[in-house]
Amino acid sequence: MFEIRWHGRGGMGAVTAADITASAAIKAGFYALAFPEFGAERRGAPVTAYTRIDREVIYDRTPITNPDAVVVLDPFMITSPKVLGGLKEGGYLVANTTKEPSEILDEIADLRRLRVTIATVDATSIAMNIFKLPIVNTAMIGALVAATHVVSLDNVIEVVRERFPERLAEANINIINESYRLLKVVRP
Repeated sequence: MFEIRWHGRGGMGAVTAADITASAAIKAGFYALAFPEFGAERRGAPVTAYTRIDREVIYDRTPITNPDAVVVLDPFMITSPKVLGGLKEGGYLVANTTKEPSEILDEIADLRRLRVTIATVDATSIAMNIFKLPIVNTAMIGALVAATHVVSLDNVIEVVRERFPERLAEANINIINESYRLLKVVRP
């Protein structure tokens, strides 16, 4: 099973990103499950969402405490112990930030010890340039796919085309492709 924990704030699209990723996995023939965890439901409040992908039926709906990948939509959350807590050895940190992956590695010593692959992309700038809004969920899906290859880019794009009206789908696909292209990665 591949488990992904998404961290963001209300309005950034973490729940939608988790769901699109699960839907893309299902298109590829996997079983997948996505679900959110909220505190106070309001724009700007911390939001955690989860995606599980497996070759077998998934029954576990508990929060993911030891993820294979952590995706951080809000750059101010990257160093939070709650965000990085439980990340598996050899896992992935995929972050929306202007920082280089090596800077994150220097700031958070445990990531080196855990042999974590660190992937960064300035998803906010990409979303603002294309979408004119700081909604970074699809940019972070593109980054996750580029870093982990847990689902295919083609399946993600197919889900986006099905989910959104044409104009909105095309803008999101451009964001996904740009994020995929611009991702910076440091592997252990």
